[in-house]
Amino acid sequence: MQIVHSHLILDACCVLNFCASGQLLAILKSIPVQVAVTQVVREQELKTLQRLESEENDGATQFEAAIAQSLLITVDFESEEEAESFVNYAAILGDGESATGAIAVNREWAIATDDKRAISFFRKETPQIQVLSTLEIVKHWSEEAGVDSPTLRYVLNLIRVKARYMAPKSDPLRSWWETAMK
Repeated sequence: MQIVHSHLILDACCVLNFCASGQLLAILKSIPVQVAVTQVVREQELKTLQRLESEENDGATQFEAAIAQSLLITVDFESEEEAESFVNYAAILGDGESATGAIAVNREWAIATDDKRAISFFRKETPQIQVLSTLEIVKHWSEEAGVDSPTLRYVLNLIRVKARYMAPKSDPLRSWWETAMK
């Protein structure tokens, strides 16, 4: 996985998937550029992850550790253009996707999202911005770390069950997902 931008900004769905995997820190360490989340996503996801804590999920702890270790930085709007883009995108997308996209587009950063509408929108409107998915990043991590098949199957199953994620039929890595889950 080659990232052609200086930063990768994660949308909420990817944060949840990586936290559900139990491997957030390892996944972030495998990404070859600085990884960020917006303040909007951080606030939303921390609340979601804290609610999940009662289900023996250490996602909130991993999330905060990632921030403390600077594996994940939090960014907010720094210009009128970013704020204006956020408002414009929010007419079409959710707040997390809009904030993530507004910052990515204005700073020329890559985006990681699994939201179909966001993927379609950003690929059409801003083709110069690289859009990555949970599967691309998890596959990269598994290859970089030399993760064995049973561990990969376990991690993907955690993502499927805890984050309620299923690889879309249209995803080019769907067959990789299905093979790894066997």
